[in-house]
Amino acid sequence: MTDTVTPPEPGTKPPPANEPDPHNIIHNLFWKRPRTEVDHDVRTLSARPLTYYPGFEFTGDLGAIKTPGAWVVTRHATILEVSRTPQVYSSLAGVTINDFPPEFNEYFNSIIAMDDPRHARLRKLVSAGFTPRMLARLEDSVVDQARLIVDEVCERGECDFVTDVAARLPLRVVCDLMGIPASEHDFVFDQTNVILGAADPEYVPEIGDLITAILTAGQALAGLMDEVAESKVGKDEGDLTSLLVNAEVDGEQLTRAELASFFILLVIAGNETTRNAISWGLLYLTDNPEQRALWTDDFEGLAHTAVEEIVRLASPVTYMRRTALCDAELEGQKIDEGDMVVMNYLCANRDPAVFDNPETFDVRRHPNPHVGYGGPGPHFCLGAHLARREIKVMYRELFSRLGDIRATGEPDPLSSAFIHGIKHLPAAFTPAKPTR
Repeated sequence: MTDTVTPPEPGTKPPPANEPDPHNIIHNLFWKRPRTEVDHDVRTLSARPLTYYPGFEFTGDLGAIKTPGAWVVTRHATILEVSRTPQVYSSLAGVTINDFPPEFNEYFNSIIAMDDPRHARLRKLVSAGFTPRMLARLEDSVVDQARLIVDEVCERGECDFVTDVAARLPLRVVCDLMGIPASEHDFVFDQTNVILGAADPEYVPEIGDLITAILTAGQALAGLMDEVAESKVGKDEGDLTSLLVNAEVDGEQLTRAELASFFILLVIAGNETTRNAISWGLLYLTDNPEQRALWTDDFEGLAHTAVEEIVRLASPVTYMRRTALCDAELEGQKIDEGDMVVMNYLCANRDPAVFDNPETFDVRRHPNPHVGYGGPGPHFCLGAHLARREIKVMYRELFSRLGDIRATGEPDPLSSAFIHGIKHLPAAFTPAKPTR
């Protein structure tokens, strides 16, 4: 394959572009291309020095969105450095390359877009939902939901693996965690698709309605959370919402706005990311039958390393943005106060300085110090343990009941630079009888 990448010169700051560039790694069109092209360009760009990629200029209804450009960090060691120095690289201005209008903060300014001390205060409050006791409560739910999902498709012999299998488990588990009624699951699924897939015409057909669509989806999820929270005041129903509405930590409680914002974060981070890890996993296992055979022959023995390898290669959250609070230096490059710094986890998880044969799917890979759940520091993913559990349980159920399930076509990628997502993936298997 010829080199298709024409990145900016290292050390320069190109102005925002008027035309979309499919070779700009922070543009959604980069990730919409065939995966062979994406993988090739990721490999090429990852080998370059720290580079500043231009942002985009929007007009008309989208003029309120600002995307000035960013330094893209692709090396594993540099991402660790940025993650560990929040006093220099701040989350407060947002975690995506877009600077949205202020009204977005009402729904999307959760703990991932905060710095200490406010971040530490809220994280301490919501961490109550991720204690061993609360996660143990979910163990049966994860197993039961995985079994039910396979029951729903097992007699067909084929399915859309993303919408019929991978998307259903994390959505149901997160909703169960928060005490959301089953009747609202499809509604939650649709709203999260809009928020994270807003640049994709399948979810927001008219680009001019993008801001309205995202705000409306956020408002709808916040309204649902407020209704659920109100119904649990003074009650202990065993779910996270009951705990957060009624409990205090050091004399503090979450406000309703903070609870709604946390719920939106949880259904996005806990749903979209895990569903994409499960989806990419089937593709990697289909492409690498010898690795699949190793795992199925010793499922429990290799479950931990296999799940970590899926998360490494999938890197469901492609990047997180930070903003420099002062002049700094990375990889010998001067970073100006106010510059965006984008930690590209997908590139870092293919860093040859850290991973032998980084593009190879190896279910026995050890050690595997990937940054698929974010780098070290205050923003490491709260739900990492739950996500690992869901991926393991889903594949145990699939291997035991639909042993020959495989992808039968190429994935339909999500048009997003932020989420390494798959919208659809055809799959086939030998039909089986449901357990119920």
